[in-house]
Amino acid sequence: MVQNSSTAPETTSPIGQSAQRDPALRRLDKLVGTWELKGRTLDAKEDNIVGRVTIEWLPGGFFLQQRGELDFMGFKLQSLEIVGYDPATNTFPATVYSSMSGAALPYYWDVQGDVVTHWTGGSKYTGTFSEDGNTLSGGWRPDKGIEQSAENTYDATMIRVK
Repeated sequence: MVQNSSTAPETTSPIGQSAQRDPALRRLDKLVGTWELKGRTLDAKEDNIVGRVTIEWLPGGFFLQQRGELDFMGFKLQSLEIVGYDPATNTFPATVYSSMSGAALPYYWDVQGDVVTHWTGGSKYTGTFSEDGNTLSGGWRPDKGIEQSAENTYDATMIRVK
């Protein structure tokens, strides 16, 4: 069940105090849903990245969960990402667990209006929502001064299917 921030229930801690969601978490609501993804590396003449991503609030509404399955240039991968909020930095730190690596990988998110950024050490995704909020288009690019292979630099479009 998908819960948006306006309907996420207030939770009670074991000592009986209510836990309040930080209002900044509402910025992530635009990401909630199931999305079909298509894209291509910058060296490709046709799409070579396809997949499906489901993003939903965990019970309590404090963390967002993203589950994805991708075919990335013929390589099948699955991932789970858990996103929280850090009020000290006003960012959304995340941890990604994927079938590509046995190590948990740190990422960060931000959503400001219709612009989404998602980054990790050395590269950043920047995307923009369509006016109706059902399409997110953008691309991953290396940070200035960092060389990355063509397969790590790509454009993608996500279309909300539910």
